Amino acid sequence: MTFSFSLVLVWLDLAGVFFFAVSGSLLAARKQFDIVGSLLLASVVSLGGGVIRDLIINAGPPAAFTNPAYLAPPLLATVLVYFLFPSVRRFTSLLVLFDAGGLALFCITGSLKALAAGMHPVAAVLLGVTTAVGGGLLRDITANEVPQLFDPGDIYALPAFAGAALTVALSVTGTFSAFTASAVAAVVFAFRVTAWRRQWHVPLAVRGRHRPGMDGAQSGPAD
Repeated sequence: MTFSFSLVLVWLDLAGVFFFAVSGSLLAARKQFDIVGSLLLASVVSLGGGVIRDLIINAGPPAAFTNPAYLAPPLLATVLVYFLFPSVRRFTSLLVLFDAGGLALFCITGSLKALAAGMHPVAAVLLGVTTAVGGGLLRDITANEVPQLFDPGDIYALPAFAGAALTVALSVTGTFSAFTASAVAAVVFAFRVTAWRRQWHVPLAVRGRHRPGMDGAQSGPAD
């Protein structure tokens, strides 16, 4: 690789932390949490997936607790939402967009860290997905929301699977670079947002079952 692997990994990680943190603060605003609750929810969603990842690969203390830079994105996200939220109109769209950005970046960093720790490529893909969806799962549970991961009318994990698999394939073949990383992130982001916009879904666990809210005419995503 012609670029600093560790430096790119840190910047991708921090960008993912920020995107997820904004989604957490936006959800806190919608739930009418106070600013402390907003900061805590932003921290849970943005740092939770990385903490799970670092604990699984036994990387020592999670990066969120050893690198102060990881504490800045949740704080920045909380402040931005505090001042900008009253002017936000398309709230749900913003939440999904920032969440998709975090998902796209975390499936990459989770997979790369797993490979760097010597994990099998298949295990690296699974850890990439866990890193990507873990924070969102914690966010939704903490805010007493139905986790997007288990929403039968939405696709959440599949974009992360696609991104993690592409990342591992590129890394194993020696073609991973800053350019291909950007391409993977763009694919995952577009997949997630398009699936939400067009209300794509996968089959239910039992064949022949009706999907909730799908009996009548479908409406577009709520804003």
